[in-house]
Amino acid sequence: MIPRSCLVVIATVLILATLAPPAASFDSATVFAKGTYVISAEGVYGQQVNLESVAHQSDIDFWGLGLRASILPLGPTGPGVVRGSLEVGLEPYYQHYVDPQSAFWAGLSLVLRYHLLSLGRFVPYAEVAGGAGATDLKVKEIASDFSFVVWGGVGASLFVTDHTAIYAGYRLEHNSNGNIEQPNRGFESHIGVLGVSYYFR
Repeated sequence: MIPRSCLVVIATVLILATLAPPAASFDSATVFAKGTYVISAEGVYGQQVNLESVAHQSDIDFWGLGLRASILPLGPTGPGVVRGSLEVGLEPYYQHYVDPQSAFWAGLSLVLRYHLLSLGRFVPYAEVAGGAGATDLKVKEIASDFSFVVWGGVGASLFVTDHTAIYAGYRLEHNSNGNIEQPNRGFESHIGVLGVSYYFR
């Protein structure tokens, strides 16, 4: 069964696609030029998913906030529908767990995002990220003061001006402490993402 947060993200992406303005006045080569900087702020909501079909899990729910500073190091590359631009950024990221207890994760993540540029103002993307940080979450899956968070995801941005985009996406996130302490079964989460980005030179 698809979690409600994922359905909201999918619906948001579809709405963004239908609302996208005509692409004629939007020059992606200029917006995504080599050396462009990107500042992004985002909020997330996540729910633990039982990928390993274990008998019992902690049913972890959380929300999170991130602020990413990035650069486009290459500019637009590639042919046809895969023509895109790589974004490389650092993101201080905070997760607040609300179930089964109040707890947190806070750390710094390296984010790689690839933007597909063939659809004008509507810009799909794929991303991967990894970070390390402090936590006080104590559940059967993990109980330590430190853990790694890694994720992969997809989504889409809609440029509402030539330099400002809103975006929505989906992530699958893994949290574990790398066997530094026990227990360390770790856990995975479905995450919905909403954010805004500003592109400048």
